[in-house]
Amino acid sequence: MSIFNVFTLMGGIAMFLYGMDLMGKSLEQTAGSKLQGILSKMTSSPVKGLLLGCAVTAIIQSSGATTVMAVGFVNSGLMDLHQAIGVIMGANVGTTVTGWLLSLSGLEGDSFVTQMLNPNAWSPILGFIGVVLYMTGKDRRRGVGKILLGFAILMAGMNTMSGSMKPLANEPWFMELFTKFSNPLFGVVAGAVLTALLQSSSAAVGVLQVLSATGAVSFSAAVPIIMGQNIGTTTTAVISAAGANKNARRTAFVHLYFNLIGTVIFLLGFYGLNAVFHFSFFDQPANTFGIAIVHTIFNIVTTAVLLPFSHVLEKLAIMTVPDDPNEGKEQHALLDERLLSTPSVAVGRAVLTGADMAEICRTAMLQAMSTTRKWDDTIADEVLRKEDAVDHYEDVLGTYLVKLSGKRLSHEDLRSVNTLLHTINDFERISDHSVNLIKTAEEIRDKSIQFSKEALDDLSVLEAAVQDIMNRTVDAFQHADCYAAGKIEPLEQVVDGLVREVKARHIARLQTGACTIEYGFVLDDLLTSYERIADHCSNIAVAMIEVAEDKFDTHKYLNEVKHGGSAKFEQRYEKYRDRYNFENQE
Repeated sequence: MSIFNVFTLMGGIAMFLYGMDLMGKSLEQTAGSKLQGILSKMTSSPVKGLLLGCAVTAIIQSSGATTVMAVGFVNSGLMDLHQAIGVIMGANVGTTVTGWLLSLSGLEGDSFVTQMLNPNAWSPILGFIGVVLYMTGKDRRRGVGKILLGFAILMAGMNTMSGSMKPLANEPWFMELFTKFSNPLFGVVAGAVLTALLQSSSAAVGVLQVLSATGAVSFSAAVPIIMGQNIGTTTTAVISAAGANKNARRTAFVHLYFNLIGTVIFLLGFYGLNAVFHFSFFDQPANTFGIAIVHTIFNIVTTAVLLPFSHVLEKLAIMTVPDDPNEGKEQHALLDERLLSTPSVAVGRAVLTGADMAEICRTAMLQAMSTTRKWDDTIADEVLRKEDAVDHYEDVLGTYLVKLSGKRLSHEDLRSVNTLLHTINDFERISDHSVNLIKTAEEIRDKSIQFSKEALDDLSVLEAAVQDIMNRTVDAFQHADCYAAGKIEPLEQVVDGLVREVKARHIARLQTGACTIEYGFVLDDLLTSYERIADHCSNIAVAMIEVAEDKFDTHKYLNEVKHGGSAKFEQRYEKYRDRYNFENQE
């Protein structure tokens, strides 16, 4: 084997790893919304968690990435440790899909069906189709094109590796090396080191399948190496858990213990049975199918044996990362940066976090509004706490979204990120105005201000409209409903008109002596807060609509809506104007 074979081998490994990475990330990106749907169905059932982990790993082609996601979800408080155990077990089963796909390259035969089952027969045409889709398509088609390209590059890398390793079949030292790996301890260590370096058990299994083409890899060597590969894949989760809360660290240790205990059980069982029955295949050369079979059997058997004892794994993890009696309540990260490794999932988490922020703003505003009629210390304190929480949400979300915008995102995910970036500041300002309402309510209490019945009736109409626009805005935002967002601007115009009318009616009462100037100052503060809240609701709705249409010129949009002769706008405006009418209160 010459130095040029080594160069070829390195190039083959590079193509193989890049192809796997491109295919996995493109699959995750293209199936982003579906992947978020799968992840949203997490339950406390270990069996359902197992199926979830298996499905997600089959999509993103990486058990390590799935486990890191589980660590991130536990750190964010979205999943408890018990739920994560099932997901981790499922990830180990899901990672066997890649081995079976690669094993098809070992098919041999003259029949058309056999040749077409071999990926080497159709990966070139998939690569060609992938290039065409990538260069001519948009959004989802480009994503599908990258999936096909990734698979074609993966197979090309595998073939390049196989070609570079053929001379090794005649090298005595290479044969002796794998003879040493027949020692279970050496084999396990070798498999663990290889996987830790590649950061992917699927890639490590693929490399082993390539090596098997030389004829030097016997089943006696392949079995312990595969066991070691499952241990090596735990390094990703263990490293990612550094700095996380204790339950997230426990999740990483569950992954480690699951694979360690599974390896010990399987090796003891396998070598014990071999000592009794003397398996005929044990010293025979392994092939790609044989390696895929061993990998699958190990993961299925280990999962079947340990699933009923998931609580034992949980206790082991808790013993490893014990509770600190001096430690306060477990703190969960609002958004975990570990999820950035799977951008579509990270976008989904950011969207849900934004929805939570919007809900806090809505509740705070409604609570603050109630204090203007009847003061309540508890409610006032709660509004102030909510304002602090919203400030924290804005800081964390803003930082997270900036990092997320630098990732490879689908067009749909990019829209979600842009919508959040353009709206979170408006939600934060709404929470600020809720605090302003509390301050105004406090002044009303301190000065014992009693509005006239007419003024209270006027405010009731305005407050009903403000509550309506806030509820509609939050609902539209949480459901990403641009049609509902289109109804916000006409209602905002109605609120502006109501504010002007309340001021005019107050001046009329002032002239007749039915109201005082001092009361007018307080009333003006209320009106300003209500008007500003409606303005920010309008900003949120316009941002949703403009981002959905891949543009962002709010002034042009508002000008066209208000002055462009839109019949729909006029109809909605008249409808809301009739609903919130002072004459209806008289």
